Amino acid sequence: MGVIEVQFEIKKKIWRVFDVGGQRSQRKKWIHIFDDVRSVIFVSAMSEYDQVLIEDNATNRMRESLQLFEQVCNNKYFVDTGIILFLNKRDLFAEKIGKTSSLRVAFPEYTGPDTYDSCAKFIERKFFLANHVPNKSIYSHQTCATDTQQVQFVLDSVLDTILSAKLKGCGLY
Repeated sequence: MGVIEVQFEIKKKIWRVFDVGGQRSQRKKWIHIFDDVRSVIFVSAMSEYDQVLIEDNATNRMRESLQLFEQVCNNKYFVDTGIILFLNKRDLFAEKIGKTSSLRVAFPEYTGPDTYDSCAKFIERKFFLANHVPNKSIYSHQTCATDTQQVQFVLDSVLDTILSAKLKGCGLY
């Protein structure tokens, strides 16, 4: 699959979005080309906490996503880059959690109740703890990709991370 670039215009600004794919075999093809990125949008499917990777049929998808987030977040190319974390498929996660399987499938150390709020906060915290770069801007949102009302909120978040990066670059933030 590799890297797919899409360009579009919003509010008289040209946006370049890269879909890099998530499979292990694709990662070495894209990480080094992003030395001038202003914002990273990282998407992790919350609902995949009880699923395994296609590649090896043993590794938990949520743990793999968390490991990849840690690699991206702390990568030398993204040290000064803001990250927007989308914990996606919140609707499917809400349907599954505590009903079909426990969050303990992915995180045996989890001791809280199998409720949406408690489990979602735990997952979000795991992602935040994966960051080892002091003062990195990370914005987290629990999303549903089919919820069209979130589009404006998403754009505002992206603009906020870009503005924060520019202000930091000028020493104003």
